[in-house]
Amino acid sequence: MAVSDKGYSILSFLRVCAYHTSYPYSSTLLVMESEFRPLLDQSVGYGVVVGVGFFFAALMLALTALQTKFSRFSPSSSEEFSSASRSVKPGLVCCGIVSAWTWSATLLQSSTAAYTFGISGPWWYGVGGTIQLAIFGMVAAKVKMNANGAHTFLEIVKVRFGTGAHLLFTFYAFLCILVVCGSLLLGGAATVNALTGMNIIAACFLLPIGIAVYVIFGGLRATFICDYAHTLILFVIIYFFFGKVYGTSEATGSIGAMYDLLVQAGKDTPVVGNTEGSYLTMKSNQGLVFGAATIMSGFSGVFCDQGYWQRAIASAPKSTTKAYVLGGLSWFAIPWGFASCLGLAARALVTNPKFPTYPNPLSISQTSAGLAAPAAAAVVMGKGGAIAILLVVFMAVTSAVSSEMIAVSSLFTYDLYRTYFRPKATSAEIVRVSHYFICFWAIWAGCWATILNAGGVDLGWLFYVQGVVLSPAVIPITLTVMWSKLTRAGVLAGSIIGAILGMLAWMIGCWKIFGVINITTLAEPYSAVCSALTGLLFSGLITVLVSLAKPDKYDFTGTRAIAMYDDASRNDSREDIKPEESGNSSPIETSPVVDKEMSEDSTTAQVLIVQGDGQAVSSAELRSVFKRAAWYSLLLTVIVCLVVPFPMFFTQYVFSKGFYTFWVACTIIWAAMSGVFCMVLPLWESRKEMMLIIRGLLRLN
Repeated sequence: MAVSDKGYSILSFLRVCAYHTSYPYSSTLLVMESEFRPLLDQSVGYGVVVGVGFFFAALMLALTALQTKFSRFSPSSSEEFSSASRSVKPGLVCCGIVSAWTWSATLLQSSTAAYTFGISGPWWYGVGGTIQLAIFGMVAAKVKMNANGAHTFLEIVKVRFGTGAHLLFTFYAFLCILVVCGSLLLGGAATVNALTGMNIIAACFLLPIGIAVYVIFGGLRATFICDYAHTLILFVIIYFFFGKVYGTSEATGSIGAMYDLLVQAGKDTPVVGNTEGSYLTMKSNQGLVFGAATIMSGFSGVFCDQGYWQRAIASAPKSTTKAYVLGGLSWFAIPWGFASCLGLAARALVTNPKFPTYPNPLSISQTSAGLAAPAAAAVVMGKGGAIAILLVVFMAVTSAVSSEMIAVSSLFTYDLYRTYFRPKATSAEIVRVSHYFICFWAIWAGCWATILNAGGVDLGWLFYVQGVVLSPAVIPITLTVMWSKLTRAGVLAGSIIGAILGMLAWMIGCWKIFGVINITTLAEPYSAVCSALTGLLFSGLITVLVSLAKPDKYDFTGTRAIAMYDDASRNDSREDIKPEESGNSSPIETSPVVDKEMSEDSTTAQVLIVQGDGQAVSSAELRSVFKRAAWYSLLLTVIVCLVVPFPMFFTQYVFSKGFYTFWVACTIIWAAMSGVFCMVLPLWESRKEMMLIIRGLLRLN
């Protein structure tokens, strides 16, 4: 039975092929590969990557200059540069969360799931990112309550558990950013290459350059403003694709015509593990496993990424959880709506002569590279669709990479430079070092993406492996800011032993399921779930059990005492907290202040948290916010994980034309509401600031 001396059987080989595509075993080997024909010239690719990139950089520089001149915030101060003076309103934070979590994988990998598994793929991808944002809302409330002065989550770890745990989680934090940047740049570069023929290596290096310019000069607030602009363009393009695919395109015609095409696709190339091989059913075994892998990847991508902690730190304490609630709800519409539209359209239009790889479907490598959405866009809109996909992927890459750049600069300056090299570094010095490291990371990110590309690693591979390598750190990191009984021994034991067990499960799972361990099988959904689930659950279990064996009684006094740096650009009054002012370059205590009527039990003390506008919020209010976030996250998780998908899964229901029409209508309505949250709410909340700038410009004239 062996097909080679590598020792795996024909059956194992067929399984590998089948998990990559939706074709039956007998037809998988007969699928020929066609080159993905670029619809645009290379000049268009360079024009978008360089021209549009530097246009946004110039726009952000102009807005930063206006902010500096006409508002009380200046990016020359470290607090404004790294945490936006902790004053960002919920609408803009919501928009920033949506933008930062909309990776190239959000658009491309979700469409790949729709193309491969059918209607269940976009739903499970949305679930795999939304519930994490909802749960992180609880963590954000605890950050404001227990460590409002922190700049990074590693600062909290260092204060509570010392150097060993700090170095361990520093490794995880930088590993997370490496995986995220690799995923973003590889997905974006592959799309640019497929649509324009632009050199992949050139795209990997040029994409981060323009981003670095406005991040250096504008800091975190500039990334929020850029996030708004990018999210605005993203939703407009999504709405445009809705209109074309479900309405005016000759290739699809209408929702009913799309349904008929998908029914035929299920007959031509049935999905292994789906009811009747249909693409119009939630009963998808592969889709369910994909959902589990996505959830694991999503937890690690949110809880180990400094970018999300940074947005929690930057938001005003009272509105932190509200921002994550709106962000989670708004983000869900993007993979669900976008992939249900273009991913399924790609499957429906495989036999269309305009399909880029006609007469063949997408190959395994093209599918894994995320080319389903570009293929569908090319059919329904021609060159216009290719340009739209190019822009939307470019927006996703640049906004998410800007978030990672400001995050990695904060990790380097606060957790390495100031902690181990220059403990007395001034505010101005911190900003200067942040600038240096952003420049370095822009270059290194291009090198890193080039290395991954040369090694045969693509977007799909990184998507699945992310949960494998990062999941052991999720629960220990979360409990650090939430659980008073957590101990140093529990954190170290859980993270390290969980990682070892996860790696063992990864290798054993690959060997048992596929009969071979190689780059391809390590990134399969089945092996990824074996590893990520083992790492997540066992790390959490070990962390809790070791801590309960000899529990701590931490009162978070140390983390609440983490100092912020005084900002000359902030003129808000602080008489109510009486900080020890000592100049613009020295750290000041702006940790929560205990009310005079506090009891001896520190857990019942009324702690006042100072917002960016100088107003104080009591810890009782934040506890109430935390409880609301807990109920919301529980309710949302039950609905999207259980109530909606599993009745259809167990009944093996295949969508009728009427129910498919209802399903599409839900995606459109949800996307429309999300657009209101992300496009209208930030403008309304910032109307006073915008009028202030406008009046200032008029006075200058």
